[in-house]
Formats: sequence, C-alpha cells, structure tokens
Amino acid sequence: MRAPSKTHARARELRSALSLPEKLLWVRLRRREVGRPTFRRQHPVGPFVLDFYCSAARLCIEVDGASHSAGDRPQRDERRDAWLAGQAIEVVRIAASYVLADPEQATEYVLHLARERGA
Repeated sequence: MRAPSKTHARARELRSALSLPEKLLWVRLRRREVGRPTFRRQHPVGPFVLDFYCSAARLCIEVDGASHSAGDRPQRDERRDAWLAGQAIEVVRIAASYVLADPEQATEYVLHLARERGA
C-alpha cells in the first residue's frame, strides 16, 4: 500500500532524528553483504512510519523506549500492529534498553528473524 505524502514527509523527518538505540541498530543493519537481509529505516507504509522494515521478510522492527508503555500508547501500538498484520507485515518490538545494552546481539536477533521469514 502506498503511503500518503504526509507520511513520506514524516518519514524523512524521522530519518534525520533517529534515537540513539535506532542509530546503533541502523549502523549495523545497513551493511550490504551477499545473503544478508536488507532493511530500510523509517519506512512509510500506509499511514505509519516503521522504524526498520525488511520487505523480503515483510518484517517490521520497532525499537520501543519507555514511552511505549505510558498513557494510551499501548492501545495505539496494538491498533497499529493489527493494521500492519492485515497487510501481512509482522511487527516485532524490541526494547531500546536491549539495543543499548548489546547492539551486536540485538542486530543478530533482528537478522535471525528476517532470515526465518525468508529474507
């Protein structure tokens, strides 16, 4: 599904304002090697911008900080995940603290998930 131009503009903004955990993960995921799954960062899909997306695996990786457990955020995330599931996109949420603690292990985990889904 093509994302609205407003979503594309938001994705461009977010690409230049990655959080530290997102930066740590992106530096590792962006490496292009034969046989390695390819990811995009801050990728627009429909009305949403996905932190990281592997199209070959139809896999969305969301790096969630503490704010994702506050207020109405959990319900918003559930609705978003359900919409993406309807588009055959699996959403995996990874705690920002996990990425900060061990970015290499977080990257290997993400790559493993993508390979499991056929990337």
